[in-house]
Amino acid sequence: MEQLSIGEFARMSGLTPKALRLYDDLGLLAPTRVDPFNGYRWYTPEQLDQARLVARLRLIGMPLARIRAVAALPPGAAAAEITAFWRQAEADTASRRSVVASLVDDLRTKETTMATTGPTLTARSAARLGQGTRPAQQDALHAGQSLFVVADGFGPHQSAVPAGLAVSAFTALDTPWAESDGDPSAALLAAAAEAERTLTAEASALTDPDHFGTTLTAALLVGSTLLSAHVGDSRLWLVRDGRAEQLTRDHTVVAALIEEGRLTEDEARSHEDRSLLNRAIVPAGTRGHAGTSSGPDLATTAVRPGDRLVLTGDGVHAVLEPDHLATLMVAHGDPDDVGQAIADAVEQAGAPDNYALVVVDLAA
Repeated sequence: MEQLSIGEFARMSGLTPKALRLYDDLGLLAPTRVDPFNGYRWYTPEQLDQARLVARLRLIGMPLARIRAVAALPPGAAAAEITAFWRQAEADTASRRSVVASLVDDLRTKETTMATTGPTLTARSAARLGQGTRPAQQDALHAGQSLFVVADGFGPHQSAVPAGLAVSAFTALDTPWAESDGDPSAALLAAAAEAERTLTAEASALTDPDHFGTTLTAALLVGSTLLSAHVGDSRLWLVRDGRAEQLTRDHTVVAALIEEGRLTEDEARSHEDRSLLNRAIVPAGTRGHAGTSSGPDLATTAVRPGDRLVLTGDGVHAVLEPDHLATLMVAHGDPDDVGQAIADAVEQAGAPDNYALVVVDLAA
C-alpha cells in the first residue's frame, strides 16, 4: 500500500501538517501509520477525499461528534446527514432572529449619543495602491483630510471597477463635519446605499452580475471620534501604545467559525475557501460568490493624538504573516515611510493580488 508522508499528504489535500495533526488529535482523521520512534504520521492516497470532506464539514461549523459520524457514512447517507444538519442550522438562525430584533430594540432605547465634538484632531496620511501579479487593478482607495477608504473589487476585467465606483460614493463626506451637517453615521449608511445603487446600474449591462461587487472599509474622523463603515474582508486597524488592534471583523465564512472556536487560524489559512465572502457590496437582487449586500457594520471609536489608523485590503493582510504586519504597522516613522515599508513587504512576498493600504497618523 502506497504511503504518503504528512508533508506530501498535506500538499495533495490542500491542508497543512498542523491541521492534519489537529484532525488526528480530534479523532477525525487518523493516519494509517505512526512511526513508533519519531511519531511521524503516514497516510494513503485513499484518505485524501476524507481529509477534504473533514475540512469542508469544519467550515460549515458541524460539531466534532457529528463530523465523525458523517465521515464514516457512504456518500448518499452522508449527503442526507449534511442536508439535515443545515436545515436545522437555518431553522435555529430563524428562531434567533426575533430574539436579536428584540434585544437591539431594548438597547437602542437606552442609547446615549456619543459626542463627536471634543478636540478636533488633524490627520496626516499616505496611501499605496499596487496591481501585484494580477492582470488588472481592481482595488481602490481614498486618503483625504477626514475620510479614508479602502475597497477590493471583483468582477469582469473589462467592466468599470466596482471598487472605484463604491469609493466615489463616499468621497463627498470628506469635509469638516459640523453638527448642522446631521448624523455622520447616517451619512455613512447613505453612502453605502448609494454605492449599491451605482453598482446595480453598472451591472445591468453585464452577463454575469452575480460576480460583480466590492468589499469596502471607510473611516470618517469627526472631532476626536472615528466612525467606520465596513463590509467584506478589508480591514481597519488602530495602532496605539505600540500595539495594533483590528477594529473590523472579516465577513468571510471562516472568520465567524474562528471567532466561535470551531476553526483554528491555521486551518483557515490553508483552507481552499478561506477568502469566501458572505457579505459585500453587490448589485441589488444578486447573490454570487460574495454573498449579499446587507448594509455595512457601523462602529464608533474614541481616538486621541498619537493614534495611528491603518486600512488594508486583503492583498496586504492575507499575504503578510500577522506578526510581520503588526511589526510594520507599529514602526516609528511618518505615514509615508510606514506605508512604503508595508508595500515593499507585500512585493517581497510576491504580491499575488492587488493591494491597497492607507496609513493615517492623528495629532492635536
